[in-house]
Formats: sequence, structure tokens, C-alpha cells
Amino acid sequence: MTEATTRRRPVVLLTGPLHAPAQRRIAEVAEVLLVPDTQPETLRRWVREAEVLVVRSTLPPDLLDHAPRLTGIVRPGVGVDMIPVAAATARGVPVANVPGSNRQAVAEHVITALGLLLRRQHRMDALLRSQGWAASRALAEGAGELAGQTLGIVGVGSIGLRVAEIAHHGYGMQVLGFQRRLQGLPGFVEGCALDELLARSRGVVLTCPLTEATRGLLDARRIGLMRRDALLVNVSRGAIVDEAALAAALQAGRIAGAALDVFTQQPLPPDHPLLALPHVLLTPHAAGLTDESMAAMSEGAADEVLRLLQGQAPLNPVNR
Repeated sequence: MTEATTRRRPVVLLTGPLHAPAQRRIAEVAEVLLVPDTQPETLRRWVREAEVLVVRSTLPPDLLDHAPRLTGIVRPGVGVDMIPVAAATARGVPVANVPGSNRQAVAEHVITALGLLLRRQHRMDALLRSQGWAASRALAEGAGELAGQTLGIVGVGSIGLRVAEIAHHGYGMQVLGFQRRLQGLPGFVEGCALDELLARSRGVVLTCPLTEATRGLLDARRIGLMRRDALLVNVSRGAIVDEAALAAALQAGRIAGAALDVFTQQPLPPDHPLLALPHVLLTPHAAGLTDESMAAMSEGAADEVLRLLQGQAPLNPVNR
């Protein structure tokens, strides 16, 4: 038996499946393994033989202590708060993501959610089925339109910018933006301080990354600054919002509604107070999940995996 036939193939470990064509590309040069579950002990056990880890779920902070062969981590998406990046950097393990791959999917979700909340269509549907025509039609009183409304975007990065483009150019909305550097905003986005944005906006969209600076950013005080007819859309991370304060504001009618795709605890506990509120639209962290975005994220992740297996630097490094 020759050395070529006995040489071990590299292992690429997936914490969630990739789009089939992208997964097949990786399988041509490596053994592709999918973890049976994402419990910390399972991840620690399966990562021992992996050269590259593709991450679609939260990793335990000590995972790299159990990964002696690991030479790269790839996130098929944008947010890397689920990865212990500092630990990877300390060990010289590059981390890569796939920026922009789901921006259109998430932006469309945001605009759709705002429209549903303004027209109360999700509640109309439920009432039409349970209580009939008249009860459902009564919700049309006070319904609104997107055109001419003020939209505030917290974090005008790739996704936030796409939301701004659709809102302004497609619906004629006035767009406000808040981020660390206001100078880089496009001309159709008015930069302003966060408190001002919250006080002026009919719709508030969170598209900022989760960092120590943004954790708990929308607390009880800031929620109290929002308009009584304000609608909140969170497609960022649950921990950016004080969920207890938000639930209290919604229950008291202090703000008009919310569309939440992310939560501090995921899956959402069955006794969570947000589940009992009719003027809240809840989705299971699915804003970025479409056939098109999954294909783009998977192909981008496959590109990075193949580069790492060849000893090349990633195209989109998170840690340099």
C-alpha cells in the first residue's frame, strides 16, 4: 500500500448542514462530518479530529482546548459572537466569515415585518380564522403605510445599508442612522445620536453586531424615549435589547409593536412573556434563511474552507 493511499484525509466538521453543492465541493478534498447535536460535550468530543470547523451554532468558550488539529474556523454568515474569537486568535487559528451573503434576505425580512406591523396583517389573519370577518376588519382602523415614515437604523453596515436603500428609494421613507462613525453614512441617511434616533423614528431597526458596547444597548431608559406609535425590529442579537423592559413597554402600550427574530435565550422558552403579546411578530432566527442566501452563505463558506485546507489565508478574516 502506497503512502498516497494511507494518508489521512483532513476532517471538516459542520455544526449544521451546508447547501448540498457547497458541501459536495468540500467532500471532494476532505472528510465532511456533521455533528449529531450541538451540546457542548458533543462539540468538544467531535472537534478533536477536525482541521476546519464550520460554525452555525454557539460554541462553548473552551472548545479550542479540545481541538489540537484545528487550523481554521468558518462562519457561513456574518455574526461571530457565537465563536470564541479571542481564544482562536491566541492559538493562531484564523476565523473567517461570509459578509454580505444574507443581506438581501434580512433586509427584505425587515421591510416585510414593518409592513405587517403597520397593517396588522398577522393579527387580521388570526382574527379572521378565529372570530370572523368583522373582528378582523376592525383592525384596519388606524393601520399605516411605510411611505413617508421615519425609519431609524442602528448599525448601518452591510445589512443596515440595504434596509436603508429599500426604505428610502423604494418607499420614500426618511432614514436616520446611528453607528460609531457617522461620517461614513450615505447622503440619503441622516446621521444622529441614538437617543435622538429613538425619539424621532416610527420604525427602529437593530442591525448592529453584538459587542460589549452594544450588549443591553436598548435598555428601559432608551425604550422610554421611543414614540408611542413606534415599532421595533430586531434582526441583530437578542442580548442587545433588555427583553423584560421591552415586554413591559409593550404590555403597557408604551410602544406600538415589535418584530423580533432573535432572543437572549434561543430557542425561546415556552413561558416567555413576549409569546403572550398579540402585537408582537416573532420568528425563530430565520430572517437570513432563504434558498438564495443559504446557497450564497454555503458557497462562501466552502471557498474559505478550501483555502484554509490549502494553507492559504481566508478571503474574509475576522481575526488577522
